[in-house]
Amino acid sequence: MKRDFLKLSDLGRDALVAIIARAEALKAERRAHRRFGGVLEGRSVALIFEKPSTRTRVSFEVGVRELGGHPVVLSSRDMQLGRGETIEDTARTLSGYVDLIVLRTFGQSRVETLARWASVPVINALTDEHHPCQILADLQTVQARRGSLEGLRAAWVGDGNNVARSWAEAAQILGFSLALASPEGFTLDGAFGPTVRKTTDPREAVKGAEVVITDVFASMGQEAEAKARLAAFEGYQVNPGLLENASKGVTVLHCLPAHRGEEIDAAYLDGDDVAVWDEAENRLHAQKALIEHLMRG
Repeated sequence: MKRDFLKLSDLGRDALVAIIARAEALKAERRAHRRFGGVLEGRSVALIFEKPSTRTRVSFEVGVRELGGHPVVLSSRDMQLGRGETIEDTARTLSGYVDLIVLRTFGQSRVETLARWASVPVINALTDEHHPCQILADLQTVQARRGSLEGLRAAWVGDGNNVARSWAEAAQILGFSLALASPEGFTLDGAFGPTVRKTTDPREAVKGAEVVITDVFASMGQEAEAKARLAAFEGYQVNPGLLENASKGVTVLHCLPAHRGEEIDAAYLDGDDVAVWDEAENRLHAQKALIEHLMRG
């Protein structure tokens, strides 16, 4: 039976822990210049992008090649999907050509429909509701810096968006503490168990936190709301003043791209030991580990 990865909760605790460990091993192998060949040898992967992408596209395309596969990169403009062909028909057609499909799209229902009709595994590379591949890389980054995810105290400061939701699912699965700080009207909907709490006070959220995560205040498709959102999120910028009460040596994460001086102070992007560039690189390693997990299922 094929396995899909549409949201982080599609993985159990053991699988999630194993993927993070494997990602770090793959990173070490790559730095030792042992990087080519593997589970995709002789196979092809369709990478479909209905939204613009830098990190997701490059990390998946490079990762597929390094695992021995052939990436077929497509945008909806290049496909009949962009001219009205249904997702169901696209799924069945592509399943006859490729061994894995990766989709970066809008609503979660699009990737769920693709997975339902595809006979090969499907990976969610981002939807409006979930960004599970990002959180694999985030968790890898935190574990490498902290040594363990056990007992982690994390805080999210910003919009209750897709990245926040996937972080909340991670806290559920692994049992660590996560505080979600968003202004009224922008909080993450849903309940995520006793380890996840919501607040409108960013200072309260980051108190004692070992990891603080943020993202842009206006995501793709919300550009018209940017000015109003910037006003609503006043006081939510991740900066040295906000993090005075965080744990000493706090790790700051941002999935990028960043709006410097809005949701994050440039010091957390340009310092000597910032985490965001490890985080960005780890997209490659975590996704390679995920592909191995799915293809060997």
